[in-house]
Amino acid sequence: MELEKFSYDNKIVKAFAYATLIWGIVGMTVGLTVALNLAFPDFFNQYMNIKILSFGRLRPLHTNAVIFAFVGNGIFTGVYYSLQRLLKTRMASDALSWINFWGWQFIILCAAITLPLGFTSSKEYAELEWWIDILITLMWVAFGANMIWTILKRRVQHMYVAIWFYIATFITVAMLHVFNSLELPISFMKSYSWYSGVQDALVQWWYGHNAVAFFLTTPYLGLMYYFVPKAANRPVYSYRLSIIHFWALIFIYIWAGPHHLLYSSLPEWAQSLGTVFSVMLIAPSWGGMLNGLLTLRGAWDKVRDNVVLKFMVVAITAYGMSTFEGPMLSLKNVNIISHFTDWTIAHVHVGGLGWNGMLTFGMLYWLFPKMWRTELYSMKLANVHFWVATLGILFWTLPMYWAGFVQGLMWQEFNPDGTLVHGEFLDTVTQLAPLYKMRALGGLIYLTGACIGVYNLFKTAAIGNFLAEEPAEAAPLNPKAKYANEGWHEVLERKPIKFAILSLVAVAIGGAIEIIPVSIVDSNIPTIASVKPYTPLELEGRDIFIREGCNNCHSQMIRPMRFETVRYGEYSKAGESVYDHPFLWGSKRTGPDLAREGGKRGDDWHYLHMKSPATMSPGSIMPAYPWMITDDLDVSLLEKKIAAMRTLGVPYEEGYESKALDDLQKQALKIAKSMVSKIKDGDSQESKDAAVEELKTKEIVALTAYLQRLGQDIKVK
Repeated sequence: MELEKFSYDNKIVKAFAYATLIWGIVGMTVGLTVALNLAFPDFFNQYMNIKILSFGRLRPLHTNAVIFAFVGNGIFTGVYYSLQRLLKTRMASDALSWINFWGWQFIILCAAITLPLGFTSSKEYAELEWWIDILITLMWVAFGANMIWTILKRRVQHMYVAIWFYIATFITVAMLHVFNSLELPISFMKSYSWYSGVQDALVQWWYGHNAVAFFLTTPYLGLMYYFVPKAANRPVYSYRLSIIHFWALIFIYIWAGPHHLLYSSLPEWAQSLGTVFSVMLIAPSWGGMLNGLLTLRGAWDKVRDNVVLKFMVVAITAYGMSTFEGPMLSLKNVNIISHFTDWTIAHVHVGGLGWNGMLTFGMLYWLFPKMWRTELYSMKLANVHFWVATLGILFWTLPMYWAGFVQGLMWQEFNPDGTLVHGEFLDTVTQLAPLYKMRALGGLIYLTGACIGVYNLFKTAAIGNFLAEEPAEAAPLNPKAKYANEGWHEVLERKPIKFAILSLVAVAIGGAIEIIPVSIVDSNIPTIASVKPYTPLELEGRDIFIREGCNNCHSQMIRPMRFETVRYGEYSKAGESVYDHPFLWGSKRTGPDLAREGGKRGDDWHYLHMKSPATMSPGSIMPAYPWMITDDLDVSLLEKKIAAMRTLGVPYEEGYESKALDDLQKQALKIAKSMVSKIKDGDSQESKDAAVEELKTKEIVALTAYLQRLGQDIKVK
């Protein structure tokens, strides 16, 4: 049969590779700034107290930049390179490839602008506003359409294992993103989650856990199955293990989201289901890890001298560590210590820095000499990068593991008389100060290694001769060809549409079984008669709380354990958050839980605390928010917010929009008077009246109203 001549498109791979390197440095630099915020809070409060540099605004920028900019561009780099060669064809549409590239970079730029400005939906790993979510959907569809189209025009019959993971990634991420991003827009830069309370929490962590699974894991497993055999010049260890790994992983992973909500007010059966499937996950996860490491059988002598294999071995090892730890953290007796602590942060960064980071750089060290037809600029620098990055991972994660153990155990310690040993939350914060400094040092070391790698790769490109159109030839696909002794899976590999449909079914089952009952069965979320909608001022204050990212450090979910209820008060009920769009249960406690904050302190305390946290709480590492005291509250969207909440099922009376501003002003005046009476105690009445007039329109009054409302609907003696 005559061979057909064609060419592979390396230009799109080059563009995504450059974007990976550039955004990687940006995302890691933002991450280092976030770490420095916590390590040196006094410096940032005194000299760098700028809205866009506050922890609550930078933290989501860091996670989005690393996940969607660095890792996302890394995925596209590897997929666009490997897919063409595995299918023996050029990408089906150059136009779609470049739409995918420029559209993705535009989305990243939008995130980099909007998140520091406080435009956020607050949902972890999904903070971007509604119109950016739509852009993400369009770009993801462009990528997926191009990929499926390319698969359909392939010149090989059977789809290699890496392609299975690419297909599952496209399908599942699309499903997760669309369902989690259902929002009701009220303006170009503001929307409310369609779900509330428990439903919102379940959908968010169904998405959040599986964003890790199907954006940070499955596509990188596909890259592992392509680049590790290529770098080692060895076949994949076991084809059968690949099949078991793939189908078991995508079926089981989707069920595990509820393990992020253990001991919360999520129904117990959903928590248990998440735990069971999380424990089961270790089998397929380690099956994949072993398949990757055993691919190097007979090639271990190469690892010592091959820097690409060094990066990949550490990456796969980090994957094995994090996928052992994940199921362990889903056990309730471990979760009771780890949840809300820095242990979880350490766990995530073993995956992010180790699995994603090291595999990305290993892939790029292999790709650049190939595409630029030259030797790596400096093998010595590449080895320095490897050891510096490995050291950075250790300096980053080990202090955070220690911090997590310290937090989890100190929170639970009781005196013989039944009182808490560490009744003040700040007792743990002050203990962690040196560990946060070590974490920042680890981040600096890892970033230094990344900068060395970027320099080395760009110098490699500078001395090389880039091959934009790589010539290739292959025999055309014969759809009528007969294959003897084909197994069932080999038959399926020749039918990409059926393969994609089966993948969709596999990932949809778990999500449907968990989410649908919680969403439609009223008995799962019992209502509480005393729980009322937020007043207009409290609603505006809640939006400020979200804007500043306060839920990155403060949870609003008291677990039903004695050490929790003694410290914070009555444990949280599902019915308390039925009007919360979005939910704000949080996932980390750098500060205390706020679910019962209302009424514990005076209005003036909140004013002074936002102005200078360490003055009111010595040892606090919380950022100061002086702009809340000087900035006027924007009420231009108040009527639309009330109308939107009614649309979402919050029982505001018909026509309340027209009365909302009056109610807001009355409550604001009352809180302003309360603040001034204490802050200006001793001043003349005239001075106090002037201060009230000035203060009643400020953001601090709205935020205080919201904080004073928390927990007030339920009073337990």
